[in-house]
Amino acid sequence: MDWEHLRFFAAVGQQGSLSAAARVLQVEHSTVARRIQALEKSLGQALFTRTPGGLRPSEAGRALLPAVQAMAEAARGIERSADHAGASAEGPSGLVRVGTTEGLGTSLLAGKLAALTCRHAQLSVDLLALPRLLHLSRREADIVISLERPKRGAVVVSRLADYDLYLYGARDYLARRPLVRETTDLRHHAFVHYVDDLLFTKELQLIESLFQPQRYAFRSTSITAQYEAVRAGAGLGVLPAFLADRDPLLSRVHQPQARFTRTFWMSMPQEGQSVPRIQAVWRWLRETLRDEAQRLQPGNHERAS
Repeated sequence: MDWEHLRFFAAVGQQGSLSAAARVLQVEHSTVARRIQALEKSLGQALFTRTPGGLRPSEAGRALLPAVQAMAEAARGIERSADHAGASAEGPSGLVRVGTTEGLGTSLLAGKLAALTCRHAQLSVDLLALPRLLHLSRREADIVISLERPKRGAVVVSRLADYDLYLYGARDYLARRPLVRETTDLRHHAFVHYVDDLLFTKELQLIESLFQPQRYAFRSTSITAQYEAVRAGAGLGVLPAFLADRDPLLSRVHQPQARFTRTFWMSMPQEGQSVPRIQAVWRWLRETLRDEAQRLQPGNHERAS
């Protein structure tokens, strides 16, 4: 029996759909379907039934699943043993997937993690800088940096760093619009923000806590796109200081009232504590954010024109 077929079967059993299993396995939806069909053909039995809530194991599937899950755990144990065997001689080796928010990943972590792979020639890093939550339970990543503290699951959680966000506008835009002295003056301005119904965390619902715009000139699921829109003069937007403070085209607006502080939380599965490559990246991320403390929270020094 082809172990790869069983591996795909275990993923579908855990995730409950072909598409979710495909994301975890990093393959196409059609590949997962072919693997399941091949396994069912070899066994002569249907392993899943389709329900409104997704795929559910059939009676034959339920009988097979525990044994396959035990095989998968044994395989992961072999991988961990191999990690330990080579770790002391050549340093950490293998692949580590880091999931993080888009702004932090692109602005601060990409270069730092690339430098880590230069230091350890056998280490590879996948940086998943996405505007959505990533799930350790689905094995979408080995380490996740999020804005909300994980509340359940067999995970290790650490408070990584606090960071500040401010209301920014392009200097050219601000020169054409009324000066913001009071919060009520914001009614004269256009705004840039997230797409509300696609916002992946309530921690980024920021503008509404300061002012209720009647409309948004530009919205995007991407903080990088919002940053570019503010730079282009589309309106005012709340941006992380680590992304916007170094841009000479931008200026903070209505500070210190329009200052927000949020927290980055870092988490990994409990088993990651015994995997050298994951531990190496975990420590590196902690050191990186500690060294960038001034950029993350630059304080109340005046930048406005």
